Amino acid sequence: MADRRASGVKLAEQPRTARAIDRVPTGIVAFLGRALKGPVNRPLSVTSFAEFQQLFGGLWQPSTLSYAVEQFFENGGREALIVRVVNGARPPTIALAAGSAALRLAGINPGSREYLRASVDYDGIVESEHDRFNLVVQRVRIAGTELIEDQEIFRRVSVLPDSSRFVSNVLLESRLVRVALPVPAQRPDRSGGGPGGAAVGYTACNPDGDDGGPLTDYDVIGSATAGTGLFALQASGGFNLLCIPPLTRERDVGLSTLLVAAKFCRDRHAILIVDPPSSWTCAREALDYLHAWPFRSDSAVMYFPRVQAFDRLRGRMETFGSCAAAAGMIARTDAACPVWRAAREDDPILRPGLRPAVAVSDPDRLRLAHAGVNTLLAVRSSLRPGVSPRTLAAGGCAVSDWRYLDARRLALFVATSIERGTRWLLLEHQGPETWERARKLAEEFLEDLAAEGAFAGNTPADSHFVICDERINLPHTIASGQLNLLLGFATTKPGEFDTWLVTHQPAGGRVRPVSVNRAATCQRRVQWEIETSILRAPCH
Repeated sequence: MADRRASGVKLAEQPRTARAIDRVPTGIVAFLGRALKGPVNRPLSVTSFAEFQQLFGGLWQPSTLSYAVEQFFENGGREALIVRVVNGARPPTIALAAGSAALRLAGINPGSREYLRASVDYDGIVESEHDRFNLVVQRVRIAGTELIEDQEIFRRVSVLPDSSRFVSNVLLESRLVRVALPVPAQRPDRSGGGPGGAAVGYTACNPDGDDGGPLTDYDVIGSATAGTGLFALQASGGFNLLCIPPLTRERDVGLSTLLVAAKFCRDRHAILIVDPPSSWTCAREALDYLHAWPFRSDSAVMYFPRVQAFDRLRGRMETFGSCAAAAGMIARTDAACPVWRAAREDDPILRPGLRPAVAVSDPDRLRLAHAGVNTLLAVRSSLRPGVSPRTLAAGGCAVSDWRYLDARRLALFVATSIERGTRWLLLEHQGPETWERARKLAEEFLEDLAAEGAFAGNTPADSHFVICDERINLPHTIASGQLNLLLGFATTKPGEFDTWLVTHQPAGGRVRPVSVNRAATCQRRVQWEIETSILRAPCH
């Protein structure tokens, strides 16, 4: 019986509540950067480099993102969330003749590899409807071919502004183009016959699409209000790790981007993977510079050194940032074992085709780990036991409970799973019965993880706790439509809890770390501490 519990199998004879909390997926990695084509500031999920090639154009020498995605999948990555960012890029245009004027269309996606074409016909339109026409817009993979990637048909559109089918308004629903004003008074001419006697021909886009310039930190950070750059990920369904490859082959991501990205990841319960600066060409330089390096965060992790890989476009080995290879390695480990066991397994190594740019000795590897930097390996280390991966909180002036990567990721995994798995409780009537159901849901979830060895401690009292009652759901809390749930679990030492407050409210759920002294068991003391230290604490 105990063996079945330890393996994570739920016992059929054990009573369960109606809705169990699902475990959120891990190993979903978000990437930001410059790409050859594709939508801008809109996160798209890909599960292979072939899919990335289809949507974003594949390898491109100015795009460090393209190489990073390739290395991610080569090193074991499973799912990537891609956000294309541009700097001054322009879309191509199409000019459809309309007598002596023209109806001008502009592509939505910028770039010189966005190949669009359009066709106009009057099929099904009576002779008296002089303002009406049918429009077909296509994206083709290569200019001058029939390899159609996307197509849209808009029937009975009009050039009259007061029409319900005014072309400018109708094309607001298009994924491919928009109308560039002004709209001519005359409808576009019917497209002539295509090559080879085809009944309908197409007008190809002009060669005026532009790829823009190299990215800056401003482009990558973007705008929270507009949902651009990093903040485009607000529209995603969630991610666990974030990679921002170097801005160019010669220019690192700036400190301003790292600071904003680390806070963004902290707010969304993810980890930022930071490339070591290109100036750190050996372990000794890295150790020397780390003492004065201004960036520290328990929501960020670094793997040294950078990696070497074969550049298929240049035909030689090149040095790249390490974040993508590290992300693939972490995702590969996640597929084999839970997040809390990653550091207990053998040291994960780079797959063939990738190798560390410089060798790191075992003593330097230990020194780097104490400074908060992990080491990429091409072969198994002689160190036994292995070095547990650190976050960039390790080595800083302040002591962090989350200086170990597996403990930090476990905390994020548990908090996110429980927050998402209890959202439906907000629809229930607030009171002791609902609170008890919420407590049981979270308790069962933590019990299952404890049985699998996720937490420190051999007894529930030492490994986890859940509170959901009148102590944290006060009258004013209920009146505002909120439900609070407090939980804690021991990630490193028995009885030393990472404590989180889950709050569900009409505006949306949130979960944040809080501090509670569990040694104060007196009811009055616990009541006072919850009220003063948690419920009145400012949100960060």
